[in-house]
Amino acid sequence: MNENQGDITILVVDDDIDVREQMQFQLEAAGYNVVTAEGQIPAEKLLETMKPDLAIVDLMMEHVDGGFALSYHIKKIDQNIPVLLITGVTAETGFEFDAQTAEEQSWIKADALLPKPIRYEQLIGKVKKLLNR
Repeated sequence: MNENQGDITILVVDDDIDVREQMQFQLEAAGYNVVTAEGQIPAEKLLETMKPDLAIVDLMMEHVDGGFALSYHIKKIDQNIPVLLITGVTAETGFEFDAQTAEEQSWIKADALLPKPIRYEQLIGKVKKLLNR
């Protein structure tokens, strides 16, 4: 653990309690502070009183576009908060989902994407990269 990782707060938003708890466990084991929300609306309420150093947001929650809307909301609060969008779209539909082109990146207000299921090494690696650590 970096000496100041404990000063970093990560917001994890996912409507699947198993995914949410697993990510919380993994991130806390890596030394981060973690705050969780079970969806877009509870996360927006949390964001009224706290500012995370990074947000991990599920793409499809209570609304199909919940992750997009929440990512947009976070970036309106502070453009510098990195947003990691996680998605099970490929696993559920078979369609590849990513943001490789400039056009896709312009409307997807996320700094990185990770497909589910997420491996520990992927998660921690992406978090460190987004936090520039």
